[in-house]
Amino acid sequence: MKPILMLNVGLALVLTASLGQAAEMDCRSLSNSISNSVDITTKYVSKDDIVNVPYCLVRGELDKRTGIDGKFYSLKFELRLPENWKKRFAFQFNGGNDGAVKPALGVAAGLTPDQYPINQGFAVVSSDAGHNGKSNPDAGLVGGALFGHDPQARQDYGYSFIEKLNPVARELVESYYKQSIQYSYGIGKSNGGRQAMVSAVRYPNMFDGLLVGYPGFNLPKAAVQHAWDIQSLHAVNTDISKALTRQDLNVFSGAILKQCDSLDGVEDGLIFSSDECQKVFNPHALSCATDSMQGCLAEEKINALLLMHQGPSNSMNEALYSDWVYDSGISSGGWRFWKVESHIKPWDHKPIIGVMGAASLAHIFSTPPVDVSGDPKSLIDFLLAYDFDKDAPKIYNKTEVFPLSAMKVMTPPSADSPTLRDFQKSNGKLMIYHGNSDPVFSVKDTVRWYNRLDENNDGNARDFAKLYRVPGMPHGQGGPSADQFNMLEPLVSWVEQGLSPEKVIAITRDDNRDIPQSMKGLSRPLCAYPLTAIFSEGEASKASSFRCQ
Repeated sequence: MKPILMLNVGLALVLTASLGQAAEMDCRSLSNSISNSVDITTKYVSKDDIVNVPYCLVRGELDKRTGIDGKFYSLKFELRLPENWKKRFAFQFNGGNDGAVKPALGVAAGLTPDQYPINQGFAVVSSDAGHNGKSNPDAGLVGGALFGHDPQARQDYGYSFIEKLNPVARELVESYYKQSIQYSYGIGKSNGGRQAMVSAVRYPNMFDGLLVGYPGFNLPKAAVQHAWDIQSLHAVNTDISKALTRQDLNVFSGAILKQCDSLDGVEDGLIFSSDECQKVFNPHALSCATDSMQGCLAEEKINALLLMHQGPSNSMNEALYSDWVYDSGISSGGWRFWKVESHIKPWDHKPIIGVMGAASLAHIFSTPPVDVSGDPKSLIDFLLAYDFDKDAPKIYNKTEVFPLSAMKVMTPPSADSPTLRDFQKSNGKLMIYHGNSDPVFSVKDTVRWYNRLDENNDGNARDFAKLYRVPGMPHGQGGPSADQFNMLEPLVSWVEQGLSPEKVIAITRDDNRDIPQSMKGLSRPLCAYPLTAIFSEGEASKASSFRCQ
């Protein structure tokens, strides 16, 4: 038996080596199978720090052109083809202003690396959405937004890159494996979540499943909020970064918890009964004459926070974006980084909304583009001078040069009254998750969109689309939240087996600096909206002690 066993092991090793060599040869020859209009290079990778299986790495470029701004544009991409392919394809939508090809892993908030699609047998593609964010190195902090001066680059960033890249990526996948793709998924968060939602309307037959994280689907409107926030903070202190201290936000968060934490049946630092909290929370109860009194805030700071949560409006009191949820994650480092103060010296410690947000509002979302310089002061001054009567309508403007407005390019068609009829007819499935403490894109805007979707489908939206709210979570993981959860696995089960995910289990991370010791080890069900987790009985630290109601 021993010699036979050794022979079998030897044969297995030889076979494995042979298969690996064959895969490497297929990878090298892949460039011969694609159109001459697409330039690609290939490399066989046996392992790396994240991907736990060998894969063929494809890097490519297509749609080369010169824009009306005289700059060179192209659509660059990366495709990873794993050895353990399970006939699944994932289109990775990236975040921010794009402009860089991020590793094609299929990353989604809440996933651990071993849960990334690339490690679950998916072929994954990623791209720069049709522009190079580093092509204007002398432009300072606006360099990554100057593609907004070219109408085609705007449209590519909005949605066109998807229809250009998807058939190329699919052809490469099927050519490499010599088999057809069985299931296609789109995965994105933030701006990538917007692109996924756009795909559900513009390309309803392209994806079987879409995984959407904290989407900026009303991206230009959300950018108007940046000016509103900066002006609100400036009224408190001309140095924006000092308008609200960390202690101020801790006091405010503590007051929200004091008034709302027990509404879901247990005081655990997580507010699952968020809608009820908005009805009972009274910010004015925190008001005092000066900050010197412990546990309260000066009236001017309360007013600034009220304005920021109210959302932007014009002189006719017409809402220009959305209101916001009062939630405990306002004390998180992520919330502060976006809204109040960064740790980045070249930004003069200004928040992200004051630099990246201002650059996008001026150069990408305003028509015609507003020529704002790339230093922190100029960007903040642009937001301080922003006129909500005269400037805000520019997100709807169109000209001969820019025949499509920023709202038309960036927002899913019919976002104010969504139906997703064609996506539903193609048997597509959509899962959205959004943190209640998101400081960039209001979860209330997402909830409002979902409620309208449900109304337009006679109360049956949950048959094909589900929304999960995450208490305490800001823009991505962090905050006092249970922010580790696997949304990919239930989406796959829903698409491929018809198993509807009524809840997803979330746990807290020990390395999350925003959670107190008392929250470590907690697990909670994230219930499909409109249901939420309410304590039933048992050990309060366990998800099994909660029910969705």
